[in-house]
Amino acid sequence: MMNNLQRIQPPVFPVEKVSIPEAKSFGLNNGVPVYLIEAGTEDIMRLEFVFRAGQIKEYKPLLASTCNMMLTEGSQNYSPEELNRLLDYYGIFLNLSIEKDCSGIILFFLNKHIEKVLELSREILFRPVFPEAELNSLMKKRLRWYMVNREKVQNLAVDQFFESLFGKIHPYGYQIREQDFENMTPSLLSDFHSKYYTPENMAVIISGKIHYKTTEFLNSYLGNIGSRENDDEDPVRLLKSEKLKKVHINKPGTVQTAIRIGSATINKRHSDYPGLKILDSILGGYFGSRLMKNIREEKGYTYGISSSISSLDLTGYKIISAEVGQKNCQKAIDEIYREIKILQDVAVKKEEMAVVRNYMSGEMVRMFDGPFALAESFRSAWEFGLDSSYYYRLAEKIKTIDPDEIIELARTYYNINDLYEITVGSE
Repeated sequence: MMNNLQRIQPPVFPVEKVSIPEAKSFGLNNGVPVYLIEAGTEDIMRLEFVFRAGQIKEYKPLLASTCNMMLTEGSQNYSPEELNRLLDYYGIFLNLSIEKDCSGIILFFLNKHIEKVLELSREILFRPVFPEAELNSLMKKRLRWYMVNREKVQNLAVDQFFESLFGKIHPYGYQIREQDFENMTPSLLSDFHSKYYTPENMAVIISGKIHYKTTEFLNSYLGNIGSRENDDEDPVRLLKSEKLKKVHINKPGTVQTAIRIGSATINKRHSDYPGLKILDSILGGYFGSRLMKNIREEKGYTYGISSSISSLDLTGYKIISAEVGQKNCQKAIDEIYREIKILQDVAVKKEEMAVVRNYMSGEMVRMFDGPFALAESFRSAWEFGLDSSYYYRLAEKIKTIDPDEIIELARTYYNINDLYEITVGSE
């Protein structure tokens, strides 16, 4: 009797409605926008400083990431050791953040320490000194990490993928070279910092059980930071995909071959994006996806395969990722294209659609489960000039999308002739 009971699947109840708390917004005395998300019962806050100072802004490879990584290596009033000691003493967890479009820091702390956190944040963000000894040490470490990662087929594949999609000279696409770790100087970092770590490029996102004096302390420590004179315009660098659609990089002696297949696509600002996210889930966006069932479970070509859709400020991209044995590489690629073709020609059955709807609805609930998840989801929409209505549109699309729309999206955005195919492994 127990064995039979264990085989009965528990009932599945669809998510009827997603409720998203709205962020309160106001400006500091110097115009910096602040977004407050009051949520949670524990005396903990999450404080994020976002700057439009990501890789897209750099005029030398590694400049944006190095500047961000050096923020905690000493300020005008604190040595690196003093900063780290104070962060530890007050139980502050600090995470440096660098992405293709944005950079910044995220801090987690007890809300009673808000004033000290803001004092240290001002030092870290607006008064770094970029000491040469620490910079040289960091670049040596980064070079060692780089050399280790160049031995991994998955890293080589994704670097080539971005180069193929966005071009060899665009910050979204260019690959880091060994020589790029040389000649990084404090003056270069100071110049980049003065251009982009400014009130005009900045936003503050706070979530958790917010201290009642947060607004007062924010203005006291950050509201009086003035703008810096900066007449330089960002260089215009056009996105330009490479003409060669299939690239193989020979990496002798490797057991696995990395596969990356995809292309540039729309981002969150486009009205088709919610539907495209659903199509991606069906194809390879969760453990029960078609790619997983076919290439992992049925064929046994790989331990894992996935697809994803990502947004950047200037564009978006879709990517299918897997590592397979060399003898099965072409077989796996053929199956990937076959699954795409089926999505373009055959309607998704009601039973499969129900599973995908339930999965994606559950994921949406998780996206807003707690104050920190709320902040991350808010930021994910805010960066693209969107608000919570984006998530309501996504939730509605999950409930209402029909098989004909999925076929149309697959035909529109998954033209196989437009896809780039990158492989890295032994020949």
